[in-house]
Amino acid sequence: MKKKASNKIFKKERKLKKINFVRREETLRNKGFSFICGVDEVGRGPWAGPITACAVIIERNDYKFKKLKKLGVRDSKKLDGIKREKFFDILTNDSEIDFALGWVSSREIDKLGMAEANNLVLKRAIRGLKIKPDFILSDGLNIKKLGLAKEKVIKGDRKILTIAAASIIAKVSRDRYMIELSRKFSHYGFEKHKGYGTKKHQEAIKLHGICPEHRKSFKPIREILNFKN
Repeated sequence: MKKKASNKIFKKERKLKKINFVRREETLRNKGFSFICGVDEVGRGPWAGPITACAVIIERNDYKFKKLKKLGVRDSKKLDGIKREKFFDILTNDSEIDFALGWVSSREIDKLGMAEANNLVLKRAIRGLKIKPDFILSDGLNIKKLGLAKEKVIKGDRKILTIAAASIIAKVSRDRYMIELSRKFSHYGFEKHKGYGTKKHQEAIKLHGICPEHRKSFKPIREILNFKN
């Protein structure tokens, strides 16, 4: 009997937790926050190119939230390239959505280390917004020395609409940058793998060495260069 009651309470608590995460922005607005910002970054794993972050504020408009959810805005990793491009155009051309991008170059990553570079790129995106946010929701990372009310949400790009929107804009922006970069450094195939350590990328580094966009501090890069030498 006790076990059944315990399971019932657990299920109720789990349901409440899920509802709170899905409606997190609404909960914060009800607490008095007006400009809630979702922020996410992409590009930690690649061997070349920058880390890119995006910060998004969707103005207080319940209809807008419902419309974007109905359209299928979600974590960029759950969308194919065509849908990401479609949502990118919708999000970046909406006058009720304030967004800003932050970038940290491969040279800065080598100098600062990945942890500090991650923190910096998120802060750069937030500081680029036209509207000053009063609450920050970040995807799984605690942003240090920000000076604003904030909360990290594990797998936030799956639970928070503004974070999902930020993930789409950041992903498309970085991909476009890497495609443009491939025209300058055509040996590496950046337009295909976006800087990740694919087999063809490894072979290209062994054959041609590295370019200024490669992250020299990354262990796989150092190992390939040592092997080449």
